[in-house]
Amino acid sequence: MGSMSSGSLADASEIGTAHVNSADKAVEIRPGQSIELLKALHILTADGRMNQDSRRKLKQVNHLVQFIEPLLQEILSLQADINLVDHGAGKSYLGFMLYDLFFKAVPGNHRIYSIETRDALVEKSRALAKTCGFANMSFLNLSVAESIVSDQLPAKVDVVTALHACNTATDEAIQFALKKQARFIVLVPCCQAEVAGVFKKNKSNDLAKSALTEIWRHPIHTREFGSQITNVLRCLQLEAHGYQVSVTELVGWEHSMKNELIIASYKDLPRKRPAERLKEVLHTLGLDEMQSRFFTLTSTLAG
Repeated sequence: MGSMSSGSLADASEIGTAHVNSADKAVEIRPGQSIELLKALHILTADGRMNQDSRRKLKQVNHLVQFIEPLLQEILSLQADINLVDHGAGKSYLGFMLYDLFFKAVPGNHRIYSIETRDALVEKSRALAKTCGFANMSFLNLSVAESIVSDQLPAKVDVVTALHACNTATDEAIQFALKKQARFIVLVPCCQAEVAGVFKKNKSNDLAKSALTEIWRHPIHTREFGSQITNVLRCLQLEAHGYQVSVTELVGWEHSMKNELIIASYKDLPRKRPAERLKEVLHTLGLDEMQSRFFTLTSTLAG
């Protein structure tokens, strides 16, 4: 792990603490968390305050970090170094806070790779990491397909995360994780529209076939049921690749409606039954055309 340079933001966990609004600090900011980093990420204003959106964002990311930290500790019990890849990184809030709260204090040659397609965000994150002295963060302007084959990433990774990666970006992150044989996959899906689109397209043909179609006949139900079933299918897909999957909420629903947290841990579990269930759900709901979306690595589904 690269050492923190004198005067860097990484050294400034307490600088400016006195200027943080006491209510904000008590509710949201973790002990030792860099105030100056939060200001640089525009989660805190220059005078140490938060608006409602920033408070919600900080609460979500800090909660996600708390879920990820035990996974990182488990990996460290087995090996010296950790490679973590964050897909759809955006401004890299998650990567920066993980580095600040966990990695900078843990010996080893750990590395966080933030994958983002918007070049301006990649460049800003690179500049901030340099200012912070976060030497083991890499910011790559790549699509998921490019990241799978890029020599800028290791052949295997330990953890894959995707926080609010919209629509099919979550599925692409899953494909990356499966290809890279990730030990843990941590997902907070967002804006799942693909399944709802298939429901809508086939609705007129399906209405007469099954009473189940009533579940998604009305447009608002199409959207909401499509979102829920997308995550059900993702969980079955992960189980069909040997993962143990848990699903919970990230934070209270008052903070975000996109709040479902999926954590998958590779346990080499039996794959046959979840694969069969996945196919059955797709067929029952008239989603057979999506088989290729969820069965891309068929060679791993035996056993």
